Amino acid sequence: MKRILSIVITGILAGVFAFTGLAPASASPRTRALHITKECSQYFGNPGEFCTITTSNLKMIKPGSRVIYTSAAGATGLDTNIVLDTGPGNRAFGHVILDFATGTGTVTLNGGTGHFRHFHAKAAVSNTGGVNWAWNGTYRFSTDD
Repeated sequence: MKRILSIVITGILAGVFAFTGLAPASASPRTRALHITKECSQYFGNPGEFCTITTSNLKMIKPGSRVIYTSAAGATGLDTNIVLDTGPGNRAFGHVILDFATGTGTVTLNGGTGHFRHFHAKAAVSNTGGVNWAWNGTYRFSTDD
């Protein structure tokens, strides 16, 4: 009787471990809140110019990091690729669209180098006064890129 009970328990445990081993840890990558502020006193609408991160809720995006704009601003807005440069070998690549009349837009970041290889973010862009801007949205890391 003890032997049969031991076999049954072993079978149940094996089934539980097999099932949990096959089940994905998460149906989708975990998303988290993204909050960044930046100042743009060094940005005048020309390619290669930048804004400087002043605050971030991510340790890997430290104050002093730069957002570099690859194309010139238009008369009514900005629609350009960007590079978020946080230091040697760590860059995220993305795109920003901004309406100058409303002071609002969107920014997306998808992948990059170093810490940003599997990084994805989407945020609303808003003016917080003068040359100061905020990005508020979500980010995630994905290994299926």
